[in-house]
Amino acid sequence: MATYTEIQKYVKENNKCSIKTCWIAHMKELAGLPMKKAPNRKNVDYRTNPCPEEIKPIILNAFKKLKMI
Repeated sequence: MATYTEIQKYVKENNKCSIKTCWIAHMKELAGLPMKKAPNRKNVDYRTNPCPEEIKPIILNAFKKLKMI
């Protein structure tokens, strides 16, 4: 499975935009991919920075290209 840094690098090279790690985590959760519990997360029931709608397809495409889904 690709790391967050590898996903960010792929998106930056192919889509010319930067993405936040919290957006990747949100998309991993939505895609049903395994995740570890973040020690710095304050509330597991609430996301302070959910992934924007226009970025979701970009991250899903990165997951597919990196053979995560």
